[in-house]
Amino acid sequence: MPEEAPDRDHMAALEKGLAVIECFDAAHDKLTIADVARATDLSRAAARRCLLTLARLGYAEFDGKFFRLTPRVLRLGHAWLASTALPQLVQPFLERLSEETHESSSASLLDGHEIVYIARSAQRRIMSVGLSVGTRLPAFCTSMGRVLLAFRDPADAQARILAGKPRALTPHTVTDPAKLAEILATVRVQGHCIVDQELELGLISLAMPLFNARGEVIAAFNISGQVQRSSARDMAEHVLPRMRALQAMLRPLIT
Repeated sequence: MPEEAPDRDHMAALEKGLAVIECFDAAHDKLTIADVARATDLSRAAARRCLLTLARLGYAEFDGKFFRLTPRVLRLGHAWLASTALPQLVQPFLERLSEETHESSSASLLDGHEIVYIARSAQRRIMSVGLSVGTRLPAFCTSMGRVLLAFRDPADAQARILAGKPRALTPHTVTDPAKLAEILATVRVQGHCIVDQELELGLISLAMPLFNARGEVIAAFNISGQVQRSSARDMAEHVLPRMRALQAMLRPLIT
C-alpha cells in the first residue's frame, strides 16, 4: 500500500506546541523537559524547544528545572468562550434549575474521551475535586458523558471509550466495554442517564442531551447531588420532569 501523501497545510510545529500545553494538568502542574518528552512522545530536543518558546511568549515559566504554565494560557480557552453563545445561553437556565432543585447543575461538551464543562451553577461542593468551567472528566463514567456518547455512532462511541482506557474509580464503576455499550443503547432510547456513585462515592447525577433546533445533540446538562439527599428514584420522579421542561425550552433557542 502506498504511503499517504503528507498534508502540506499541516503545521507539525504547532501540533507539538499544543501537545506540550495539553500535557499539563492538575496532577502535573510542573514538568521537566524529560517529563514533557515522555508525555508527548517528542524527543527531548523538540520538547525543550517547545517549552522555551512557550516561556518566551509568556505561556510558561521556567525556574531552572521545572516548567509551569502561566495564566496567559487562559487566553486560549477564553477565545472559544467568547466566540460561542452556548455557555451564555444555558447559564441562566442552569441557575434556575439549581434554585428549583437545590442541587448543582452543569452543561458540557464531548472532547475525545472526556467531557468539558462549559457552564455551571453550583449550590454546594459535591465532589472532592472542584468543578468549574473548563473541568475535564472521563466520559465513560459520567452522566453527561454517557448521554453524549449514546447519541453518537456506536463504533465512534466505543473507540472514544477505549481511547480513555477506562478504569474503576469506585467499586461501582462500570468499565467493561460490552456492558457500557448496553448502557449507552438504553440511554439513547430513554433519553436520559443516571450515574450512581460510579465517578465518586456518594455522588449521583442525572443528565439529558441538549438538542438544537434541527434536532442535533450539541451538548448535555445534568443535576448532581449526594446520595444522602437524593436517590436514583427520587431524581427520576422529581428532577427529570423539570429537566425535560428545560430541554424543551432551550431547543428552539439553540442554532
